[in-house]
Amino acid sequence: MPQPFVAQPRAASARAQEQVPVRPRIARSWHPALAPLAEYLEDPDVTDVFINGRSGLFVDRGAGAVPVPHWRASAEDVRDLAVELIGAGGRHIDDAAPAVDVRLDGGLRVHAVLPPIATEGTAISIRVPRFEHPSLDALQARGMFDTETRVRLDDFVARRENLLVTGAAGAGKTTLLAALLASAPQSQRIVTIEDVAELRIAHPHHVTLEARQANLEGAGGLDLARLVREALRMRPDRLVVGECRGAELRELLSALNTGHDGGAGTLHANSLADVPARLEALGVLADLDPHALARQVCSAIGVVVHVERSADGVRRLAGIGRPVLDGDGRLSIEESA
Repeated sequence: MPQPFVAQPRAASARAQEQVPVRPRIARSWHPALAPLAEYLEDPDVTDVFINGRSGLFVDRGAGAVPVPHWRASAEDVRDLAVELIGAGGRHIDDAAPAVDVRLDGGLRVHAVLPPIATEGTAISIRVPRFEHPSLDALQARGMFDTETRVRLDDFVARRENLLVTGAAGAGKTTLLAALLASAPQSQRIVTIEDVAELRIAHPHHVTLEARQANLEGAGGLDLARLVREALRMRPDRLVVGECRGAELRELLSALNTGHDGGAGTLHANSLADVPARLEALGVLADLDPHALARQVCSAIGVVVHVERSADGVRRLAGIGRPVLDGDGRLSIEESA
């Protein structure tokens, strides 16, 4: 029997020669179960770590996931790891709830799926934060946008535009949104609402609300739509929904249409042109027909900022647009130069 979670380590001399910095906060916050993955979680270039059942460990350093040679684990080992990590995040995973998402201390986001839903064995995905507290300066230095675009972003924040940040998974939506919010005046109160809290904002008045799953008896759950309503009672200067993915879209649009300037949200979309279709799909879940949705979005959202992850692994701001009504009264995004 192979030893569980065995990976060929790099030689100590090679690591010293590379002088690779580590993520101190993550290193301090490891759960003991993450020890076999420590080398990869410390690497500042790593954005994601994947365990695909017993078939392999994969690490993404920004240019796509690559397998880690010499890695070994049994199906039982991987399942046990999933149970332990989900438990460390305060949730429970078993055959009755086989797919769960949690946030661990240090900002790690862990998603796990048990078999038979994951047909090749337990699948674990770990999202590693690239920045402790992202700033617009840091993102500009990394090539996400140029000086001219930076001026526009600063202006959006100063004018309290309601922003929708869009992009594919891993494109940098949350990172950019956090940086934008960090540049808001320190006197403003920011309330963020997320399914799993990921927004790490360098701002002195940031209140985080995180959704909660129901317990085994089906009680105690708080979804994003309910949390948006609760947040409105907290007198936010900026109301933010980390990711719109369902009926909470209705509450967010309603809130931003009633004087809550400077709000924001993120949305999965492959391009600016795809944003209307994505919003219309969510509108169905929120009981909004395409025409009602279009009017709500045009009134509530001032600017759509789209980010992409290019083949070289660099996250870039790919486009900026504004919601408009097309000739049929449906939603369209007018891209600005």
